[in-house]
Order: sequence, then C-alpha cells, then structure tokens
Amino acid sequence: MTHLSADCRTIGAYDLRRATEAAALAAYDWIGRGDKTQGDHAAVAAMWRELDSLPLDGLMLVGEGPRSEISMLYHGQRFGNSSSAPVWDLAVDPVEGTSFLAKGMTNAMAVVAMAPHGSLFNPLPAFYMEKLAVPPAARGKVDPAAPVAERLRQLSDAINKPVDDMTIYVIEKPRHRALVEEIHAAGARVALYPAGDVAGALMAAIPGSGIDALMGTGGTPEGMLSAIAIRGMGGDFMARIDPQLASEHAAVEAAGIDTGRWHSLGDLVRSDDVVFCATGITTGLLLEGIERTRTQIKTQTLMIGGESGPRQMLTSWHRRG
Repeated sequence: MTHLSADCRTIGAYDLRRATEAAALAAYDWIGRGDKTQGDHAAVAAMWRELDSLPLDGLMLVGEGPRSEISMLYHGQRFGNSSSAPVWDLAVDPVEGTSFLAKGMTNAMAVVAMAPHGSLFNPLPAFYMEKLAVPPAARGKVDPAAPVAERLRQLSDAINKPVDDMTIYVIEKPRHRALVEEIHAAGARVALYPAGDVAGALMAAIPGSGIDALMGTGGTPEGMLSAIAIRGMGGDFMARIDPQLASEHAAVEAAGIDTGRWHSLGDLVRSDDVVFCATGITTGLLLEGIERTRTQIKTQTLMIGGESGPRQMLTSWHRRG
C-alpha cells in the first residue's frame, strides 16, 4: 500500500475542483444542443487549462485518448517536472455522459481523480470492463464471479436487506439484457440508465442512497474513476476486463491481459491517498447540475479524499462576469 509523505500533498480536492468546475461550466452551453463532440471539446480545453495552471506533478494515466488522436489530456501527458518521476497518476473524464449532455438528460458530470504514481492499475488498451460496486458493509463479502442470484444473496446478507427490497444500477445496453433478466428473476429491482456508471457506482457505495449495487460492463476510464472514489469512501469495487469490439479483443490479447480475472479494489487502487472530484453538469442521481441566473452561476461538486475526508459536497455560487 502506497502512502504519501506530507510534503507530497501539494494538490488536494479543493484544488482539483477548479478543473472539474471549469470543465462543467464550459460544457454547460452545449446541454441539449445535440452535439456531444463540441461539448466534450469545450470541457477538455477548460479542464486542461486548469490542470496545467496547478502546481501538479503528475502523469495522465487514463486520459481522453492516445496522443496521436488528441492534443490535450492524452494518455501519458506529463504535468509538472518532467525531469523526475511524477508524484501523481491521474484519470479524467471531462464529460462523463456526453450523450446525456447532448440530449439534455441527467447525470452528466466532469470528473478528475488521482492517486500516488504507480498505485493505479492501467487498463489500457482495454476500453471496457465488467464492474461490481457495493457499499462499505459488503466490502469483501460479495464474489463478483458468482452467478447473479448468488451475488445478490451475498449482498443481502452483508447489508441486512431482503433481495426484493434491493435496487441494482445497470446501464441500459443490449449486452445487459440477460443480466437484467437474472436480477429480476432473483427478485431485485433494476434502475436502468443509458449512461452514467460513475454516478451509479458511487451511489452504490453510499449507504442508504437508494442504489444497493452497480453491475454490468462499461468504460474502463469510468471504472478507474469509480475505483479511486470508492477506495476513498470505504466501499468496494471490483472489475474484469471485458472487451466488446474485435479490435479491442485483439489488443487485449496481444497485451496478455487475462479477461477471466476479477481485480479487487486493492489491485485497482493500491493506496488510500486518493483524491476525487466530480462537478455536476446536468442534475442527476448524485449531483445537482449547473444553474444560472442573471448575476450568478451555481455549481455542485463532490470531493473525496485529502482534506475533504471520505466525502464532502460543496455547493458554490460564482459571480457572472
């Protein structure tokens, strides 16, 4: 387990929130305009400017894509002193839920997370992973490789809640039809959303949130962001690389990645010294979205780790220029 000395804690959640707030504010103008690309580009540029302005000595482990395809927030981008080893590894998603943003739907947010350099699992070149997120009371008590009905029974025992009272967050995709049928057959409810599995995973890790677990396959960047946050919150998160595309299958096989292995939270994030920030763009399960008046702009940011402790929600009012 990696721990940072006090002199390495130059960046905390209150600093990182500048990056997520800037990205969220930049994306706001693109809510409901049907163009997810422009909204994402605006958020990427705003987040990069703020991160680049911080005294951040870090490496972008999970960014927006390879350097050959993008110019900002790419995998491997270096911030700070490039002549020495980085202090932090970063994962970002300037707009988590780009389709939600374009359609004016719920759960779009801007997200940044970091952990000490060398403490994070690198999921590349995989784009997808199967995930299981549960609350603190179920940590280490649910076998992700077990059949769905058995996982739900184990979760029920851990949180002292009948299966038929539980609600499982699942992304609404054709690949999850069988999963949804198995959850229903076991007697639990399903909360289906077309995107937003960071919000779903974090809700699953918060006791009493109304979401008891997240199950199913989603993006690897979102998975790593969720793992970092949940490590700081004391919940549990497990993942298995689950390629969905032919090209992804080939790349994962060439990299020698075992797609049958479930990685524990300790495998994914090998340190407690994590920092996570998420700012709502559109109102959803986890966060309120941006609100504007003639004179002010309101943002809401979830901060985890560092000086913020396990979880802190900050609502801010900014003067409009």
